[in-house]
Amino acid sequence: MNGNNAVTGSNSGRLLDRDPERRGGGPAAIKVPGRGKGGARNPADMRWSDLMARGRAGDRRAYDRLLGELRPWLCRYFARRLPAIHVDDAVQETLIAVHNRRHDFDITLPFHPWLAAIARFKWVDRLRMMEREQTALDAEPTTPSHEIDIVSCHVVGRLLGGLRPAQAEAIRLVKMNGLSIIEASAQTGQSQSLVKVNIHRGLKRLAGLLVEPAPALADAVTGR
Repeated sequence: MNGNNAVTGSNSGRLLDRDPERRGGGPAAIKVPGRGKGGARNPADMRWSDLMARGRAGDRRAYDRLLGELRPWLCRYFARRLPAIHVDDAVQETLIAVHNRRHDFDITLPFHPWLAAIARFKWVDRLRMMEREQTALDAEPTTPSHEIDIVSCHVVGRLLGGLRPAQAEAIRLVKMNGLSIIEASAQTGQSQSLVKVNIHRGLKRLAGLLVEPAPALADAVTGR
């Protein structure tokens, strides 16, 4: 993984432009207090290094305190760079990376730049994931709509009633109301991948209903 590689796509480009490093002319824009005036280490930075050292030595309370103090900093970091729906996931991924790489940290060095480097990698990873999802969504062939167009909205509602609620809701929001996968995910609380799965399975079930013998279709439409 190389967090410094360029991220393609207009959406990711706009998000990259939100990076304070790009606007502010360098790392100083991050406001990472690794060292104070005269090169002295910042007290907060020293505290986090100390908590990390104690945590690696087996002090669970110190380690839990460290992770608790990192979360607000990471929330602010990602809130300035990502859509709100992605902030919590990016924070969680960064905390996991900090945990997995905790033994790589040199406690004689400032903690904040090490943390900021991990956060930046995770930020770029998140932009790439968003770009892949948007590209996949744009590349999806238009779903044949004859299953829905040949019947009235009332009948469609009845047919959706024969699906699992999560499937019906995903289809209604994306295929009927025109919401994006990201918007539907935010509204339903389902992950973006789960929204796509529910749409796929729900449409497959609807297609099956529309090719079933007339009595079965009538039962689905009338709710019997």
